[in-house]
Order: sequence, then C-alpha cells, then structure tokens
Amino acid sequence: MRAATEVYRNPLAIQRIGDPFVLKASDGTYYCYPTSAGDRGYKAWTSDDLVNWRELGFVYEKCEKSWGYKQFWAPEVVEHNGRFYMYYTARWTEKDSLRIGVAVADKPSGPFIDVYDRPMFDFGYAAIDANILVDEDGGKYLYYSRDVSENYMGERRESHIYGVRLADDMISVVGEPILLLKPEQEWELKSGPEVYWNEGAFALKRNGVYYLMYSANYYASKQYSVGYAISDQPLGPFRKYKHNPVLASNGDDVSGPGHHCVIDSPDGSELFIVYHTHTVAKLGGGNRQVCIDRMGFREDGSIYVNGPTQTEQPVPSNRIVE
Repeated sequence: MRAATEVYRNPLAIQRIGDPFVLKASDGTYYCYPTSAGDRGYKAWTSDDLVNWRELGFVYEKCEKSWGYKQFWAPEVVEHNGRFYMYYTARWTEKDSLRIGVAVADKPSGPFIDVYDRPMFDFGYAAIDANILVDEDGGKYLYYSRDVSENYMGERRESHIYGVRLADDMISVVGEPILLLKPEQEWELKSGPEVYWNEGAFALKRNGVYYLMYSANYYASKQYSVGYAISDQPLGPFRKYKHNPVLASNGDDVSGPGHHCVIDSPDGSELFIVYHTHTVAKLGGGNRQVCIDRMGFREDGSIYVNGPTQTEQPVPSNRIVE
C-alpha cells in the first residue's frame, strides 16, 4: 500500500518534448515515446510508477535507408504478439510531404527498425499523428490526421481526423479511410481565421462505446485543448461531446494542454491522461513538457479530467494485493 505522503507535482521531469505517448508493457513497465529529437528520430523514457522517469536515449534513429528525412513527430508504440510496433510521422523525401511510417522492435527500448523503405500508406496527402485501437474482437483500427499543411477548404486550411482498418499484420491498412472529425465546435475555431485543427487522436473503448479523443487549435497557442466524440462503431459516425473541451488552459499558469494519451495506474485501478503543456505558459510556443492528471467517466458515460493541476497530487495507485 502506498504511503499517504507520496505525492507528485506537474510538470514531470521530461522536458523539451511534445506529443507524449505512454505504453504500459506487458510486464507493467511504462515507456514514454514523445516528439523528442528533432530531425534525428525518437528518444524514450521509462518508469515503474508513471511519475519518476529515466531517459533511455534513442530508440529509433534516422539512417541512410530511412524514407523520412526530417520532422519526426508523435510516435506511438503498440505491443502485439511479443513484438513492438512504432507508428510515427516524418517528412517523406520522395514527395517532401508528411506521412506515417511503421517500425518494429523486439523490445520496447528498441532499436526500432523500419518495415518499409517508404511510408506505411499513401492516400495522396499529408498524414500525421497515428493512433491504434485493438478492439475486443481482434479488429484493429488506425486513426490519423489529414494534416492542415495540404488540406485546403476553400480559402482556409483544416486538419481532419480519419480512421481506417489496420490489417492483422499490424503493418498495412485495409480499404479506404473514413472522415471522422473536423473542426466545427466554437472552442475549436479560436486559432482562426485561416487555419483550424483537429489532430492528435486517441481512441479507447468503454462499455461498448468508442471514445475518440483529440486536440484542437494551434499547438503553440494557449487555446490548444482536448475534446472527444463518441460512437457505437470504431469508424463512426462520431458525435462530439457538447461540453468540450475536457482539458484546457488554466489562467496564466498552464498553457496549451494537449496531444495526449490515456493510461492506467500500476495496479490498474485509476486512469490518467498524459499530455504536454508549454514550458513557459506566458510565452507558449514549441517548448513543451509532460504532465499527468487523473481522469475518468461519470455515470452518464461522459469523460472528466481532474486537471490541469500544478499542486501536489497523490501518486498513481500501486496497491499490493495479498
């Protein structure tokens, strides 16, 4: 049983990163894979308790055979049948456009090696921010953002979230993608008037309901926030929660909380949202840091987040059952 005095405080000691994704491996160890090393690839961190982290160094590094040459963003790692699959964003040398790749490792600490000498798929436009959902029936789904850089909607540009079936081999997609979310709620339009975002998808399932969480607004702005939508099917149609956002800036103290993941505590009894905020709240910008806060579901199935916090919080639960 944890001691009552055990506490943590945001931000955690993972600095100058963005887009944190946390894997809880089958042995219970946590691994954090963020946007972390510019144009070189990805570093990772490891923890036993979600609070105290140790840097592992590079787990994926660009090489001469890499299809991507810069802007390595937003990696996510899935453990499946004893192997670890990294889905990541980079700029493709061939078309000078952002795409999603897949790399595989035998250990969560890497090294992750590209499966292909090209992106995982190419639907003819810039794609970023891959997220994977493995359903209870074994169905697999990949969610991603059609990037704002190339998605023109008349005189403005928008980032939209799509979903597509992931093949059982974990390294290819099946069929055509389906448009799931686009900026339309009032809170999502604060970064305008010419550019709008829905990005950083994170899908989860609870009591037969599919929750598609996402971030909206410009990542370097104070308005960057998290919302969600729900559906009865993994590929929609999704309905956005009318009380979005569920995680947003807090006055002058916390700026731009977003691009998150959801993970459970060491004993599985609590849920946490892991997200980044701007290192200097008053400035915003690209320098970001990792934070975690408790989240959960109300009786009506809606999501709540107890954050963003900057005060001392009890460490994630790690009860020992005798």
